[in-house]
Formats: sequence, C-alpha cells, structure tokens
Amino acid sequence: MGEFIEWLKNHMLTCPSKHFFHFDCPGCGLQRSVIALLEGDFVKSFQLYPATIPILFCFIFTALHLKFKFKFGPEIIKGAFILSALIIVISYIYKIFTHQFV
Repeated sequence: MGEFIEWLKNHMLTCPSKHFFHFDCPGCGLQRSVIALLEGDFVKSFQLYPATIPILFCFIFTALHLKFKFKFGPEIIKGAFILSALIIVISYIYKIFTHQFV
C-alpha cells in the first residue's frame, strides 16, 4: 500500500484553475485529502478537504444501491449529494474569506 500511496503522490493532477489563474478552485485539496485518508490521517484529510468522506460515502453507497436496490437508497443518495455540495460551497467560501488558499 505504501508504494501505491507514493505513486499517487508523484502522479497528482495539476489544477487548471491554480495553474492558469493562480487561485484555488472548489476542488483543490481533494487529491491530497484522499491520500491523507489512505494513510489513515483522518484529521489531516478533513483539514485539506472537508467533503472527502461525504463524497466517498456517496460513491460507495451509490454503487451498493445499484447492486442491492435499498428501499430508501435514492433519498439517501440525494441527501449525501446535497450534504457534499453544501460542505464544498461552505468550505470554499470560508477559504475565500479567511485567505487560506493552499
């Protein structure tokens, strides 16, 4: 697993917004957050990108729902998506007003 994480660290995608316009986009920090999560550092993962865990939950639950057809699956997926979107927007606004661009 350590070699895979090192490979991920060395092959991260460049953010076009940060590259061309020199400011963070609402998705900046997600790759580093996932890497921190894979390393087991939940606090660092949350600090880098608070929506990582809700987004991962949304993907995993959606895949499980497609396989097992949960009774309230669509409602849970909608709720998880809305929660993820709210966290992304709120954390991005917070970064703007506190000048904490990474």
